[in-house]
Amino acid sequence: MAAKATNNVIGKDNDLVWHLPADLKYFKQTTLGHTLIMGRKTFESFANPLPHRDSWVVTRQQAYAAEGVRVFHSLEAAINAAEEKGLETVFLLGGGEIYRQSMPLADRLIITEVHAAFEGDTYFPQIDPEIWQETSREEYKADERNNYDFAFVHYIRRKEK
Repeated sequence: MAAKATNNVIGKDNDLVWHLPADLKYFKQTTLGHTLIMGRKTFESFANPLPHRDSWVVTRQQAYAAEGVRVFHSLEAAINAAEEKGLETVFLLGGGEIYRQSMPLADRLIITEVHAAFEGDTYFPQIDPEIWQETSREEYKADERNNYDFAFVHYIRRKEK
């Protein structure tokens, strides 16, 4: 699950570069009750572990510890733990390196497309239409609370031929 600009920017200086309350609400509704896997920097961009969700943090820092989270030292280890636990749905939240590593493994993408370009230092990988099929799109116009037009877009991995 990610929010990305038209130029694939997802952040700058370990923070979002836009504020869309509708996206934050959608994120909360979608992820409540599920396990979230994220990189250390993404986790540290939150004030605390997100309530009513299990937070799993992937970091190369062997001594890393944070209250209320489970720590893994590779994305593969976190995904293996999710499979061992029998979790049907796990959300990968970034950052850029986690998204890059997980794209070949994911079967679904839930993307908020912000219809604007931004300067940033972290990017979402290109979504290849040969691999990913768009299954739904909900478009929204900017309003008094959301400064940009945006869309909630779902993709599934295409079956190999």
